[in-house]
Amino acid sequence: MKTAVLLIALTALAGPALAKLPAPVLTDEAKAKAAETAAKAAHNGKVEAYLLCQSQERVAARYFGEARSGGKTVPTAAETAPCTNPGPFVYAPASAPAAPK
Repeated sequence: MKTAVLLIALTALAGPALAKLPAPVLTDEAKAKAAETAAKAAHNGKVEAYLLCQSQERVAARYFGEARSGGKTVPTAAETAPCTNPGPFVYAPASAPAAPK
């Protein structure tokens, strides 16, 4: 019983203590690293979309091939955009703004 009361009291006191912490100050290096991480995540999303597109193309080709060989009437496939390979990840950091004179 005592541990439950202690746990509740500590939990109630932890919220306001954490709310008063100052926001972390990011250095230029940390900001650059965060920008690179965001760019890498965006590129990974493009790569995943490319791989999904290729997979969907293979599944559709197999479906239409098996349907035709089975003697079924196959409707024409809908036109879609071709799969585009995003290429390897290359990070080009944005140029720093010019310092005022």
